[in-house]
Amino acid sequence: MNVLAVCLGNICRSPLAEGILAAKVKEANLDWHVDSAGTSGWHDGEKADKRSIAVAKERGVDIEYQRSRKFIVQDFDRFDLILVMDSSNYQNVINLARNESDREKVKILLNYTYPGQNRAVPDPYYEGGFGHVYDLIDTACTKIIELHA
Repeated sequence: MNVLAVCLGNICRSPLAEGILAAKVKEANLDWHVDSAGTSGWHDGEKADKRSIAVAKERGVDIEYQRSRKFIVQDFDRFDLILVMDSSNYQNVINLARNESDREKVKILLNYTYPGQNRAVPDPYYEGGFGHVYDLIDTACTKIIELHA
């Protein structure tokens, strides 16, 4: 399975989701590819935010290698599951969908933990901080493995 995590800039939330899910996939010995992207493209080619890198490293996950990139329409062809961090990301990705098949791939990440509630993974700059965001994503990624492995 190919999974893509998406947030706005691809420097804080989605890199954490990529790193956390990739670590869980490796631990479960699954044949999955995990990547991340942003809807804005503002940070193309940049590393993840140093605080995302630090909180991941503290918990044994390496995201230092990641580089930001923009979500593109072809990602619908490359990925089976597209995990967005909030309703704004959801709408931005859905607006690029070409058909129902594309739309069905897009899921709000925290619906795995809080089904049907469409809760946002908060922007760590403004709400809750990087550790809290890590914990929210980590719990959701555990559920994703349970449901899709």
